[in-house]
Amino acid sequence: MTAHSDHPITTPPRAPSPVHGFGTLAVHAGSPHDPSTGAVIEAISLSTTFEQTAVGRPVGEFEYSRSSNPNRANFEAMVAALEHAKHALAFSSGSATTANILQSLAAGSHVISVSDVYGGTHRYFTQVAKAHGVKVTFTPEIEVDIREHITEATKLVWIETPSNPTLRLVDIRAVATAAHEHGILVVVDNTFLSPYVQNPLDHGADIVVHSVTKYINGHSDVVMGVAAFNSDDLHKRLSFLQNAIGAIPSAFDSWLAHRGAKTLHLRAREATVNATAVAHALEASPHVIAVNYPGLDSHPHRAIALKQHRNGMGGGMLSFRIRGGHAAAERFCQLTKIFTLAESLGGVESLVEVPSSMTHAGIPKEQREAVGVFDDLVRISCGVEDAEDLKQDVLQALELAVAESAKTNGVNGTNGATNGF
Repeated sequence: MTAHSDHPITTPPRAPSPVHGFGTLAVHAGSPHDPSTGAVIEAISLSTTFEQTAVGRPVGEFEYSRSSNPNRANFEAMVAALEHAKHALAFSSGSATTANILQSLAAGSHVISVSDVYGGTHRYFTQVAKAHGVKVTFTPEIEVDIREHITEATKLVWIETPSNPTLRLVDIRAVATAAHEHGILVVVDNTFLSPYVQNPLDHGADIVVHSVTKYINGHSDVVMGVAAFNSDDLHKRLSFLQNAIGAIPSAFDSWLAHRGAKTLHLRAREATVNATAVAHALEASPHVIAVNYPGLDSHPHRAIALKQHRNGMGGGMLSFRIRGGHAAAERFCQLTKIFTLAESLGGVESLVEVPSSMTHAGIPKEQREAVGVFDDLVRISCGVEDAEDLKQDVLQALELAVAESAKTNGVNGTNGATNGF
């Protein structure tokens, strides 16, 4: 390990503490009333170009919609407020957000990442970043051994907390402290919790990223991503790439995601209530091997949740291992009546999937199982339906799936594609 103590990173000061609470910011941040019509809700600005009064002198702050658009700017202002950030930049997807951040690194750079990341992030790190000369080292215990992996070339540390799909937590402050001693930036993927439950910048992270598709939009009708941070230098670098690469969301998607985020606090609270009820029911079932949910006292990282999450909330995501192997896991997903078998997460509707055959199918089996993604693992995204209905749906499907797998030794085949989150 080579020290970088002559180039330490000082954690940037957080943006000024908001005057208002989360719900008030969600509704009002980045939502000016139209000065000419008095419209309370912003219009959708579909224009790709904007008038100039003279050469190089636009009427307002906008020139061309790839570079900036009123709806995107308002959405970015709202996310910045919710994540306690000075800046936010929106992209066409969560994967595009990851790509832009990694593209900011020079060839020969080194990244340290937690092992159990989203399959799409793993794919980008191992197949795309590698192709342009960025090496990624994966570690299952990043707080413990981060210093062992740091080299002169290390420029970035990538964390998912909770991780997808095993719901492992990482102590952000511990990792940021170690990384900053060596001049290394820390990125936290906060998709699984949303800004309502966790604000990574407050714990020392340099950049927080989201697949907006999930909780921030919350209605399964927009594909979009966002990054938020406090550094002016990062804003200069990443906004240049946002414009140069052009992976930006449409005005309509920005408007939809902004509208969806106005109820984020309500949805995140209800999803947590529902996931907690489902997790307790699963934990008590003889048909379940293990439950991964940071809202349970049995979770190995419960102390981190109590420190980093709002009121120790567990969020709306959980996963569990079902008795009966892959066949039982697959059958369980087919037998639910309220939960829909589909990829993605964070919407108002509850979803269920088998990561080994769907969202994480692109990761080699030995690597998946090393971080707990076994063939019998089922991932659940709890929506905002009634908790008792969701609990009963899970229990009836569990009973039937385990009984059927015991009799028939399961069914063959896989479901879904391999690209969802």
